Amino acid sequence: MDSQIHKIHQQLVNKEISCTALVQEKLDLLKQNTNHTVNSLLDSLALDLAAKVDTKIAKGETIGLLEGIPFGIKDVYMVQGTYTTASSNLLKNYKSAYTATAIQKLLDAGAIPIVKENCDSFGHGSSSENTIFGAVKNAIDPNLVGGGSSGGSAVNVAKDYTVFSIGGDTGGSVRQPAGYNKVYGLKPTYGRISRYGLMAYASSTDCVGPIAKSLEDIRIVLNVMSGKDIKDQTTYVSEPISEASLSSSQDIKTVGYFKNFIESEAIDAQVKADFLASIDKIKAKGIEVKALDFFESETLVSTYYTLAMAETASNLSRLDGTNYGNRIEAENLKETYAVTRSENFSEETKRRIVGGNQVLSQGFADEIYLKALAIRDQISGNFETDFNEVDVIISPVTPSTPPKIGNSLKDPLAMYLSDAYTVGFSLGQLPTLTVPQGTTTGLQITAAKDKDELVLKFANFLKDTI
Repeated sequence: MDSQIHKIHQQLVNKEISCTALVQEKLDLLKQNTNHTVNSLLDSLALDLAAKVDTKIAKGETIGLLEGIPFGIKDVYMVQGTYTTASSNLLKNYKSAYTATAIQKLLDAGAIPIVKENCDSFGHGSSSENTIFGAVKNAIDPNLVGGGSSGGSAVNVAKDYTVFSIGGDTGGSVRQPAGYNKVYGLKPTYGRISRYGLMAYASSTDCVGPIAKSLEDIRIVLNVMSGKDIKDQTTYVSEPISEASLSSSQDIKTVGYFKNFIESEAIDAQVKADFLASIDKIKAKGIEVKALDFFESETLVSTYYTLAMAETASNLSRLDGTNYGNRIEAENLKETYAVTRSENFSEETKRRIVGGNQVLSQGFADEIYLKALAIRDQISGNFETDFNEVDVIISPVTPSTPPKIGNSLKDPLAMYLSDAYTVGFSLGQLPTLTVPQGTTTGLQITAAKDKDELVLKFANFLKDTI
């Protein structure tokens, strides 16, 4: 699909549309939507910024490519003066005191934020049902989940309520909802984009990720957000990816896939058939395809959730109603902490905190947590070996199709297992992109660390291949 950013930019420059009218149109669509994608509208801020863009254009001044482009923000990012709720009771009245680095870069480029988007509370979920704002409904079939945890962001893009949205990906939270709603969703290399101002779920795998309807829009937004940030010591300097570089895929000679993903009993028969058909089409283009060995899905899921629960238990320990949040008074300070957290955290969040504290506790840490760290190292080593043999790895995004709303809440284990094909790449901190082709919920493309450009190149190649 052609770039919406380029198209809208040209319309603004040619004065075919006004920025104010464009922003108002998107706000009206968001107000009317029944998919439960909105936590709060940033209408006053958005319209003020739009008016400034219109003034610049009227004066004949040059505007940047992102200037005047409306976008959405998953409600786990700080934007100064706006509500940042994480879709939770605890923070339902919390206003950000500062702005996340990634969002500030977009603001500096002139992009206009119009909505804070619904998501699983604190990123805890794979369906965007674990939220005080109502379950996010799938853009294609409202009886199905929107995916999670960045469900509102993916649905808004799919429905054209936003030109692009910024999600957060910890174990698949951008890629899976992108697949469920047939749009592009990127988890960049860990550290390419600053996490400063993103509410921490699992600090070792949290990534800022764009969701859009075209590869070109993903590339534009990625370039703007990338870069070193003194406020996040895990960030690094990365080279911008040029538009021209995506047109050539000649340096991709070999593609790999994990045969145990495809041979798993958990995979839906149609997803498997579609994936194998995609493999055949890639081979027909003269590219070598190799079947690779990898860890079993159950090992990946248990390793990821052991580490993610441990990290979220640590990260959320600060939320006790003392400095911020919905404090509930009790007889003494200890009881106040307990009641505040018990009443304000969702069942899923409490489940993850309890699980995290368990694996970190004396008697369990050596047996469970340290073992998970060791397996994570093995997974990273496996990837290093694989990328000596292949240029990119492709896989289904999910083993099955989106569940009906309500099913995931009844069966948390099934929800965790739906992440079987995404969490391994998170543990490896690798760049991974969902493309809306190949299976019902799309395909994932993964490359070695800092090879984000290679991922986008192969995705561009696939547009005309499958």
